[in-house]
Amino acid sequence: MTRLLLPAAFLFAAQAATAADPPRVVRENIEWLDVWVPGHTITDQPRLLLIGDSITRGYYNTVEAKLKGKAVVARLTTSKSLGDPALLDEVRLVLGQTKFDVVHFNNGMHGWGYTEDEYAKALPDLVATIRKGAPTAKLICATTTPVRIAGKPELSDPKTDRVKVRNKAVADVMDKEKIPTNDLFTLVAEKPEWFSQDGVHLNPKGSTALGEQVAEHVLKSLGGKSK
Repeated sequence: MTRLLLPAAFLFAAQAATAADPPRVVRENIEWLDVWVPGHTITDQPRLLLIGDSITRGYYNTVEAKLKGKAVVARLTTSKSLGDPALLDEVRLVLGQTKFDVVHFNNGMHGWGYTEDEYAKALPDLVATIRKGAPTAKLICATTTPVRIAGKPELSDPKTDRVKVRNKAVADVMDKEKIPTNDLFTLVAEKPEWFSQDGVHLNPKGSTALGEQVAEHVLKSLGGKSK
């Protein structure tokens, strides 16, 4: 009887220890969250939520302008990254307060302390969280834009190689989940003149181009056409 009980007890202890292990959390020196949810009195238009980071915040105004009269545009922009459970907490917070008809989401420019394997493993949880919080919404996933070394036209910053791996993980997961992908990486990859001096953010021309493409994808998902 002892020989039968020991393996079971050992297995139970191992499972308990695993369940108790907290997730590995990697944070930046400064973390931030910017949520903007307008138009609660508008009831005759669909609602769009843009999930992303400062790149998304940069093209938000263009998307809002392009969709004026066609959709109410909200944003959840954050420095939290895939792998950090706080990202899912933030998404749940916003989705739990307002019904959205379309969710256009991206994550990949932060969280460099997580490996690309950790990033890929966390992607399905983000999709599941969005679907649970917005069960009737149409989803669109955007690829992450490249990173340049300031003043150089080529994509020579090592982070761009990591972005490419992350975008490949996005393509694989979204294909499996039957979620359309908006390829923002390709849109700006050969346009160094669209980048700001820091090599990460887009200048007004670049942000406008991103916003126009996002608006087109959203209108397509809603069955409409852009002007």
